[in-house]
Amino acid sequence: MTTAYLVLADGLVFEGESVGVEGVACGEVVFNTAQYGYQEIMTDPSYLGQMIVFTQPHIGNTGINQADMESEKAWVSGVVLHNYSLLASNYRSEETLGEFFQRQNKVAISEVDTRALTHHLRDKGSQAGCIMTGELNYEHALQQARAFEGLAGKDLAQKVSTTTKYAWNEGSFFATKVAPKPSSPHVIVYDFGVKYSILRQLIDAGATVTVVPANTSVDEVLTLQPDGIVLSNGPGDPAACTYAIEATKRLLNKGIPLMGICLGHQILALASGAVTEKMKLGHHGANHPIINLQTDTVAISSQNHGFVVSEKNFPANLVITARSLFDNTVAGIARVDVPAFGFQGHPEAGPGPTELNSLFRDYMRLIHFQLKAVMPACAGMTTTNREIL
Repeated sequence: MTTAYLVLADGLVFEGESVGVEGVACGEVVFNTAQYGYQEIMTDPSYLGQMIVFTQPHIGNTGINQADMESEKAWVSGVVLHNYSLLASNYRSEETLGEFFQRQNKVAISEVDTRALTHHLRDKGSQAGCIMTGELNYEHALQQARAFEGLAGKDLAQKVSTTTKYAWNEGSFFATKVAPKPSSPHVIVYDFGVKYSILRQLIDAGATVTVVPANTSVDEVLTLQPDGIVLSNGPGDPAACTYAIEATKRLLNKGIPLMGICLGHQILALASGAVTEKMKLGHHGANHPIINLQTDTVAISSQNHGFVVSEKNFPANLVITARSLFDNTVAGIARVDVPAFGFQGHPEAGPGPTELNSLFRDYMRLIHFQLKAVMPACAGMTTTNREIL
């Protein structure tokens, strides 16, 4: 291991050891409070342009395996650790974290006081940073950190999206392939940086799934005869995804049941006339309490977002269905005039608690109701209930 620097844009520097490839990496520095699932976090496309500070002190203990990948590769710009585990001990492990960093060409720094760093980011807010390994130069690293343009105004969804349409048929039970049934509703997933766990949960809920690129036209989607539309998670500023906002407006007018997740939730809000704003810290972790305002119940959720739906000039066609109990920000919305709803967190987990997996089943019930193939669980639902879904 060789010496490495993490330099923040405000000049604060942390010295540690390089545990990845040699080089320089810049991005927005954010902390993630999840206690497990480091592989799923690093392979979440929503982290493009960001560097993760893991607050869990020991990272690498369980190694890396192909089954826990949430996308084809690690999108995170860089990784900051307190302690890198040289030993990977798990029956599912296929390679060490260090081998993963090398294969993924990722810069990473360990032996950092991540508690002090997290406190600093909590107080000052997420900011740009630079990890430098190999030939060290503090002034150059500081210059690189300050040159990072940030995520505001950046459309990153198209950088992580698939370039071709494809069918998905893998469920979450040991990655089992599921043959689509003729009666299964056809759900089109707009890929703004979709996680594999979202696609698996849709399959588990009984959908036939087709994934399309982020910039797919509405006309092309309609030729696929969708019964439902899902707007996926993804990185960057939702307001910059103007093509997605306009497409969503047209799809909402078609009355096709729509579900938005994370970035997709924000795009749904923007298409409905709301606005979004950059957060001081963002939400990154697997322990975020969410209150359902309709049922007055609380669930623990997985979260990963730096932008949020604002309540300024909130449109009349939207209702707030859930809030974060950390800071009272909007965590769920629903349209009152068309069958569409969004959730700010990650109901698919991966990693995180699975108690909000039920949102996928709620969505499928909404589709079945629209198709007039009412499932038993839908019997007796009122119009208000359907809209709040």
